[in-house]
Amino acid sequence: MSHRKIVFFIALALFAQESTWNFYDNQVPVLLREHIGSAALVGALMGMDNLLGIFIQPWIGNRSDNTRTRWGRRIPYLAVGMPLAAVIFAFLPWTTSLAMLIGVMFCYAITANTMRPLAESLVPDFVSPERRSRANAAVKIATALTIIVASLISLLVVDDHPRAAFLIPSVIMLAATAVLLANVRDSSSRGYQAAVAEEAAAAPGEERMGFRRVVAELITDQDRRRVLLLLTVLLFGGAWFASRSLVTPYGMEALGLTRGEAGGLTLPSGIAYVLAAWPAALLAERFGRLRTIAAGMTVFAAALAVGSMVQTATATVVVFCVASVGAAAFTINAAVALWNLAPSSRVLGTYTGLFAVTWYLGGFGGPALIGAVVDLTGWDWMLLEIAVLALLAVGVILQLDRLHRARKTEQALTL
Repeated sequence: MSHRKIVFFIALALFAQESTWNFYDNQVPVLLREHIGSAALVGALMGMDNLLGIFIQPWIGNRSDNTRTRWGRRIPYLAVGMPLAAVIFAFLPWTTSLAMLIGVMFCYAITANTMRPLAESLVPDFVSPERRSRANAAVKIATALTIIVASLISLLVVDDHPRAAFLIPSVIMLAATAVLLANVRDSSSRGYQAAVAEEAAAAPGEERMGFRRVVAELITDQDRRRVLLLLTVLLFGGAWFASRSLVTPYGMEALGLTRGEAGGLTLPSGIAYVLAAWPAALLAERFGRLRTIAAGMTVFAAALAVGSMVQTATATVVVFCVASVGAAAFTINAAVALWNLAPSSRVLGTYTGLFAVTWYLGGFGGPALIGAVVDLTGWDWMLLEIAVLALLAVGVILQLDRLHRARKTEQALTL
């Protein structure tokens, strides 16, 4: 199967999964508000999926790494999980009590979290290291477009058919599953074949790469590049999520906008991100992934720093567009860099899960940290404070780049 075809099928699977996720984020809070008056409790319940993902995603990634079937190691789980998630999702608006709604939300969160890292892991399974940035760019563009899809369903269908609207993402998921299963068997992927070969050559008792063993090797290895990369993900994840989750109160408090106006500040930046995704992959292939990531995070930090000095609505929209272009250089290439640093094809799924966990932890800690600083300094300096957090990530990635170049020089001399 050609490179373009397999990337299309992977992007289609993730597009279907993210269509349900984005519609879930858009409409499930409304369902909760029918039973709950507290916004804090609604927010806590909506964050349940991310909390579960911290535990589920690395576990399922490792489990799939050690699965061997004639269909491969990821596809068997996707064949069961994606239709199951689609059916559970369709039941959300039919719940009649808070307990039932929370139960269905919990089941959906578990199933959907199980599917996400498996589909993403198909990229390094099938695509060679030097072309993974382009493949990941195509996947990220597809998932970004689901924001538009969810918004259109909400705009055109929800008011007249609030229950039937949930069927649309479910049908998209079922159709994508059928297409994926009809065309893809990851037992034929280079990652799967390499893993099987490595197992055959492994010493007795070393065939299985359990999660604890993978993490222990990561932590104790003298090569600190993977740890530094995950630290970069944690720091920049904190900066990115802080810039998204706190923008509405920032717009209201610092810029004097209404709630609706403040909430729309980042809309154009979503388009900028989609437009920047493919060039970010090409730049990484030309100049190196670590340098492209460092440059992108620097652009992100510089844009927000400028935004803290020019506090108007128009300037803030421009600032977020530029920052999103810089962020694209990170999001397109960071996971690829981690995959390429993985010590074995047998752990690609586990590393996908570890990346997700670190990203989510940044998403939890970053807004809380910046929010605490804002309590001390006021909203006017929020963008600058986020820029400082992003610059810490730049410092870590530059250290990683130095180690990476030193390692390559050492290997060249050895050869």
